[in-house]
Amino acid sequence: MYKGTLDYAQEQDKKDKLAYLREQFHIPKDKEGNDWLYFTGNSLGLQPKSTQKYIQQELDDWAKYGVEGHFEAKNPWLPYHEFLTDSMSKIVGAKPLEVVVMNTLTTNLHLLMVSFYQPTKKKYKIVIESDAFPSDRYAVQSQLKFHGFDVEDGLIEWKPREGEELLRIEDLEQIVSEQGDEIALLLIGGVNYYTGQYLDLKRIAEIGHAKNCFVGIDLAHGAGNISPELHNSGVDFAAWCTYKYLNSGPGSLAGLFVHEKHAKNKELPRFAGWWNHNKETRFNMRQPFDVMEGAEGWQLSNPPILSMAAIRASLDMFNDVGMEALREKSERLTGYFEFLINQIDTDRIKVITPSNPKERGCQLSIQVQNADKSLHKKLTENNIITDWREPDVIRCAPVPMYNSFEDVFKMVEILKSLL
Repeated sequence: MYKGTLDYAQEQDKKDKLAYLREQFHIPKDKEGNDWLYFTGNSLGLQPKSTQKYIQQELDDWAKYGVEGHFEAKNPWLPYHEFLTDSMSKIVGAKPLEVVVMNTLTTNLHLLMVSFYQPTKKKYKIVIESDAFPSDRYAVQSQLKFHGFDVEDGLIEWKPREGEELLRIEDLEQIVSEQGDEIALLLIGGVNYYTGQYLDLKRIAEIGHAKNCFVGIDLAHGAGNISPELHNSGVDFAAWCTYKYLNSGPGSLAGLFVHEKHAKNKELPRFAGWWNHNKETRFNMRQPFDVMEGAEGWQLSNPPILSMAAIRASLDMFNDVGMEALREKSERLTGYFEFLINQIDTDRIKVITPSNPKERGCQLSIQVQNADKSLHKKLTENNIITDWREPDVIRCAPVPMYNSFEDVFKMVEILKSLL
C-alpha cells in the first residue's frame, strides 16, 4: 500500500531496479544547481548523456570521409536507418519488416493516407476522436478537401458522452455499425494527448475491419510509453514521433508501421522517391520504379543521419532495459502519483485519466476547477515543468527512465501548497 511520506518515496527509489537510468540523462537545473522536477516527457523527452557521443561519431566520420562516409563510416550512412529497425519494432510490438524510421509524424500520416484513404463517392468518411491532436484533425480535413469532399459531411467525431471526459469503445462500435458503409478510414490517437486514455487498438481494428474500413493509429503519445503490440492488434498502419518518450531531440524523425498483410501489395497507391525503390538497383538510376516490400516501401528520401544518430542513442537504452521493465515501473510510479493526488483535501482537483493502469500510460491529466494558466506559471516558478492544456488541465508524465518517486512526492507537495 502506498504511503504519502517522503521517507516512503525515498525507500521506493532505493528499491527501484531502474533508478540508475536517471544518471544517464541530463536533468535541467535551476540557478542554484538543483534538479528541476521535469514532468513533460510527453512533450519533449530529456537528452540521454550518450546522445552527444553518437552524434559526434557521425560528425567525425563526415569530417574524415566526406561522401565516402556513406560506405566507410563506422556506421555506414547508406543503410543507417536499418540500424534502428529491430529496436524500434520491439518498442511498438511489430515485425522488423513492418517498421521504418523516416520523415516526421504528420508527413508520415499524409503519406500513409495516400495509400490507405481510398474514398469512393459512397465510402469516403473519416472517423477521428473528437479531441484528437490538432495536427491529426488538420491532416484529415485537408485529405477530405483534396479528394473533393465537404469536411462537415466527411468528418465523423467519436465523442465522450455528456458529462464524461473519456471515450467509450461501444460508442465507436455504434458509429461504425450505423455508418460503416460510408466510412473509408478510422484514424485514432492510440493514447489521447489530452486525457492520457490508452485505447484498445485490437478492438478498434476489429470494429473498423468489420465494415471494410482501413484503420490507422497515431502513436505520438504511445511509442516508448505503452506497449501497443501493433502487429497483433491488426491495425493497417500507424505513425509516431520520437522526441517525446523516445528522447531523440526536438523535431527528430518519426516512425512508421505498415502491417505485414500489406507488405507485398505493390498495387497500393503511394508517392514514390528513390529511397523506396529496390535498394539492389537504386543506384543504377535508370531503372523503372520498383517499390520495396514492407514499411521501407513508404520511404522517399535518404535519411538525415544526425537525427538518426540521436534516435539510435535512445533506442540502444530501450533495447538494454526493455519495455516490460519500463512498463512495470511506470505503473507503480504513476499509481503512486495518482494516490498522492487523491490524498489532496480539496474537491477542486481530479484525475481525468483512467485509473486502470492498462488503460493509460505514464501521463496523468489533472483537472483543477476554477484554475487558469496562472497555476501552471506558479508551478514553473517552483521549478516544476508540466504542460497546461486549456481550459483547466495540467498534464504530468512521470517517465520511468528518469523520474523518481521522490520527484512525484515533491511535485504533489508543492501543488498542494499552491491550491
